[in-house]
Amino acid sequence: MNNNRKASPGVKKAKAVSRAPVGQTRGLDLSSLFNVAAQALSANQSSLNQADTENQNHGDNMVQVFNMISQVMASQQGAPPSQQLNSASQYLAQNGTSGSAHAYSQGLAQAAQQFQGQSAVTPDNAMMLIQSLLGGGQSAPSQGGDLLGSLLGGGGQSQSSAQGGDLLGALLGGQSAPQGGSQQQGGIDLGDILNAGMSFMNAKQQGQDNLQAALTALMSAGPMAKPHRQQSGQVVANALLQAVAGMAKQR
Repeated sequence: MNNNRKASPGVKKAKAVSRAPVGQTRGLDLSSLFNVAAQALSANQSSLNQADTENQNHGDNMVQVFNMISQVMASQQGAPPSQQLNSASQYLAQNGTSGSAHAYSQGLAQAAQQFQGQSAVTPDNAMMLIQSLLGGGQSAPSQGGDLLGSLLGGGGQSQSSAQGGDLLGALLGGQSAPQGGSQQQGGIDLGDILNAGMSFMNAKQQGQDNLQAALTALMSAGPMAKPHRQQSGQVVANALLQAVAGMAKQR
């Protein structure tokens, strides 16, 4: 199949919202959600190719990857999110030909684990999907080790404290740090948080807002660390967040 074809511009973001049967949680249609990201990547395909100084085909690869994901999920509509995410992960692992396909296969596998037992992807848990996806299969996030939440000053920290410039407090999310070295919190230790914090601070100095800076920090380690993958990751994150925000407004 031609995976580099551009998605139809007529598809609207609102189509990422599905109507669940009575008694089930209304959530996002994952196939449509990932198709929104595929469209955004297609719109930025040329610039992403140029950003890839090694092979000049990163944009092509990313469009291919997200078209694959969307198509696999379309064939499994109605299945639990974890099943759809796991199927897409396995398909990429078997059929993907790029390093990016491998990285997103790992991220999808991580997301599948996170959504075990959950009936839908909703605005309340969508950030967990985005974090797992862009983390490239790094250690699982949890309430005790939510890297994005920590970077954004979540986990119970007051907004005024985060805005007051307490970087360490923002990085730790207002949670008490474990005593005695780099003990792990849900798979993410203090070293991970502090390293990401440096990337967060650098991104902020370059003018990024809190969320964009946190996403940059999330992708600063592991398979997503290459500049062209960070650039495409921002495209993916923005597209997914806009789709989720559109759903939240319809509540």
